[in-house]
Amino acid sequence: MHPILELYNQINHFANTNGMTYRVIQPGEVEYRMQVKDEHQSGPGVAHGGLVAGFMDAVIGVAALSSVVDEFMLVSTVEFKINFLKPVKIGQEIVGMGKVDSKGQRIIVSSGVIYDAQGEPLAKATGTFNAYPADKIREKVGNLFTF
Repeated sequence: MHPILELYNQINHFANTNGMTYRVIQPGEVEYRMQVKDEHQSGPGVAHGGLVAGFMDAVIGVAALSSVVDEFMLVSTVEFKINFLKPVKIGQEIVGMGKVDSKGQRIIVSSGVIYDAQGEPLAKATGTFNAYPADKIREKVGNLFTF
């Protein structure tokens, strides 16, 4: 695994706390997984939209990140739009598929879909990400920064 992605895994407490895992299929394309738990509930039997949006930000964000790590770049979310298509139910595993649609020198546009276990789409999104040199975070992560 690329050292930048290893660092991302160490410092991403949102993903770690919520049991989110991913795999890079190829640069610019990822699959993310998460088990929706009771603590994610906002209404009877359904997950909070903020959790789904956070999961989607990770899906499309890591797609963007995976497209620039070999250039020793990181990304930050500029904006994204999400459409909630169906409720995300407590107890189900959700799968997010993200891919880069356009990559410039600094601006990356990626999109994603979150599916349930039956392959039904639950949410769709498109986002814009800013790519910047990884050296800009050296002070903030100190000894974790080994690349």
